[in-house]
Amino acid sequence: MDEARQPLSRKLPVPSSQINPYRMIIIIRLVVLGFFFHYRVMHPVNDAYALWLVSVICEIWFAISWILDQFPKWLPVDRETYLDRLSLRYDKEGQPSQLSSVDIFVSTVDPLKEPPLVTANTVLSILAVDYPVDKVSCYVSDDGAAMLTFEALSETSEFARKWVPFCKKFNIEPRAPEFYFAQKIDYLQDKVLTSFIKERRAMKREYEEFKVRINALVAKAQKVPEEGWTMQDGTPWPGNNVRDHPGMIQVFLGQSGGHDTEGNELPRLVYASREKRPGFNHHKKAGAMNALVRVSAVLTNAPYLLNLDCDHYFNNSKALKEAMCFMMDPLLGKKVCYVQFPQRFDGIDRHDRYANRNIVFFDINMKGLDGIQGPIYVGTGCVFRRQAFYGNDAPKTKKPPTRTCNCWPNWCCCGCCFSGRKKKKTTKSKSEKKQKFRRLDSGAPVFALEGIEEGIEGIESEKSTMLSEKKLEKKFGQSPVFVASTLLEDGGTLKIASPASLLKEAIHVISCGYEDKTDWGKEVGWIYGSVTEDILTGFKMHCHGWRSIYCIPDRPAFKGSAPINLSDRLHQVLRWALGSVEIFLSRHCPLWYGYGGGLKWLERLSYINATVYPWTSIPLVAYCTLPAVCLLTGKFITPELSNVASLWFLSLFICIFATSILEMRWSGVGIDDWWRNEQFWVIGGVSAHLFAVVQGLLKVLAGIDTNFTVTSKAGDDEDFSELYAFKWTTLLIPPTTLLIINLIGVVAGVSNAINNGYESWGPLFGKLFFAFWVIVHLYPFLKGLLGRQNRTPTIIIVWSILLASIFSLLWVRVDPFLAKSDGPVLEECGLDCH
Repeated sequence: MDEARQPLSRKLPVPSSQINPYRMIIIIRLVVLGFFFHYRVMHPVNDAYALWLVSVICEIWFAISWILDQFPKWLPVDRETYLDRLSLRYDKEGQPSQLSSVDIFVSTVDPLKEPPLVTANTVLSILAVDYPVDKVSCYVSDDGAAMLTFEALSETSEFARKWVPFCKKFNIEPRAPEFYFAQKIDYLQDKVLTSFIKERRAMKREYEEFKVRINALVAKAQKVPEEGWTMQDGTPWPGNNVRDHPGMIQVFLGQSGGHDTEGNELPRLVYASREKRPGFNHHKKAGAMNALVRVSAVLTNAPYLLNLDCDHYFNNSKALKEAMCFMMDPLLGKKVCYVQFPQRFDGIDRHDRYANRNIVFFDINMKGLDGIQGPIYVGTGCVFRRQAFYGNDAPKTKKPPTRTCNCWPNWCCCGCCFSGRKKKKTTKSKSEKKQKFRRLDSGAPVFALEGIEEGIEGIESEKSTMLSEKKLEKKFGQSPVFVASTLLEDGGTLKIASPASLLKEAIHVISCGYEDKTDWGKEVGWIYGSVTEDILTGFKMHCHGWRSIYCIPDRPAFKGSAPINLSDRLHQVLRWALGSVEIFLSRHCPLWYGYGGGLKWLERLSYINATVYPWTSIPLVAYCTLPAVCLLTGKFITPELSNVASLWFLSLFICIFATSILEMRWSGVGIDDWWRNEQFWVIGGVSAHLFAVVQGLLKVLAGIDTNFTVTSKAGDDEDFSELYAFKWTTLLIPPTTLLIINLIGVVAGVSNAINNGYESWGPLFGKLFFAFWVIVHLYPFLKGLLGRQNRTPTIIIVWSILLASIFSLLWVRVDPFLAKSDGPVLEECGLDCH
């Protein structure tokens, strides 16, 4: 094969010996489900009809939820990349690199909640990445307009002049200094340079001094002066009023002065804080990311973008090259809108009590989606094609010429031949025009839209399909420079424009009124309308026919931090679930949006599942309450089982276990990770997901925006002390109540059986199994509730005991501890005993 056409990556399907039994058991499970529901519906429990009806409705919903989750995993794939081929083709030693440029976005808001040292480590890992320095630009969005972030970034840019050459000289990993120096490994291994030990010690001292300077800035920022912050030149800091300030841009590295201590060029580092004014909807993170899209398009306009959260650093310095193996692949690249990397985390305890690693999602669900149309966008660690943000459809795959009429003579002029010739001619004409327009762009870039229009008119006829000036402004906003950049598919900036004029234009495109009456947030950029803008943005791209890629390098590309204590974890899940509810109640709901586009039906199922899953909390809460009701009332959700019915119940349990085992087999996920995921599905479902549904309904239907506050309780200073830190939140009440009523139910059921004798024990076992299923799934929640010292805040105990007592008293009123025998019938005998 020609070297220029060799693929840069390869798809690796799961071996048939692993995937075929998995698919077979899914089909068998579907059949068993059919027979199971036939029995459940046709055999109601007359003396407990309400319990039976609730249980059947819940089970049907769980089955639908399972189908939505299961079938997008039908075609899982792995991928491998060829970095050597990428280097041979685009990055040969001694020659100018032909790798595409990448603009990297880092977003931060509040430096007191997102420590500047964490953001600094992320930025340092970006500046030291293994990629041509002239092809990398780092943009830091400070949506809180904090002087602390600005000064910390200034310190970071100075430290980078020493850190970057050290990283590249000794090829160290990872390139975030905090995590590099914290590694508990023999750093002398495979290091043969005698200078390494000396330079490493010197660099560690430099980093400790850098940390002292950053921490001093943080300490100073704890108390805001009455007159507000002032900069070094004595002028007031423009961002003193967080909700009312002008746009700010500062280029720290690049253009001039962007060199390290050895004289080598450094990547560009840009600080940006968009304008904020009262009365404008700024759309939170999505709005900040769209501002960075426009700023970067004006200043550097790289054809590819990478977005990272401020706590996600480069753990693999070759991550950008891994992504380029897909983006620049001659066979695959043009239709790829983004390459998503899995999220990996530091600082999580070995047992991962609350499934923070999300292993099942990242190593099973996402691999399954990669075999269809690609993974969903998860908000960070994702390399985008810039053109996909502009609301463009994916390029159509050229179909091979039809062979229908090859058997006819050359003089044949049948309809299909004529239409084929005509179509070919049109395509050729358009491609010629496109080439001419590209030459115009690269050869003579223009600054004003009028000039662009004149150039277009000179190439194309009056009936040209090119957007008019008004349509371009309606779509992208009134910035001639930015609009011109959107027409350059391969990136590049306006060479005739001065740096000062470009900075002025960059300030203009982050003004708070720039997006008014444009398509930003609707069809262009990150999409507005949900706190989980990531799912919505990826969904819109897939609806335009683009596909995405899931890349899992041997060394994790990025690593971040995750909330490891129970309360913070539940609030994180609450935010995700609330975003899904907002999408479900919007016009972008996958149930009805995007038909007729390029979205494949299995991919649609995955997006439906991603927006519907919080609603499962309602039947889940009901189902987890049923065991306690059954134990307290002596009723059950099924009649006495016949042999055939027992067979269907047993078959269903076997199919559930077999599906899970085979899934773990082809994915490589361990049973511990799978079980933690199952447990947290119940914990999150009966708490965060339930509150998300209520909050979403109030927000969308009634316009009431409710917030659940978190208050901290100090943890220990030991390893994983945050795991045991307790923070009171309303989210803890429902699962605590469920735990208590099920424990009360177990006690009541056993007491009732003891009171009624041997015959009561048989029916009791089914109810006890049902209750233990709930308790076992909520066990990590119970451990988190008790904490290390086995202490629980009084308010938790009070609320939970109150609700459980009300429930128990209602039961006592209806059915107290009494033997089930009716006793002798007493009738008046008619005798006078006196």
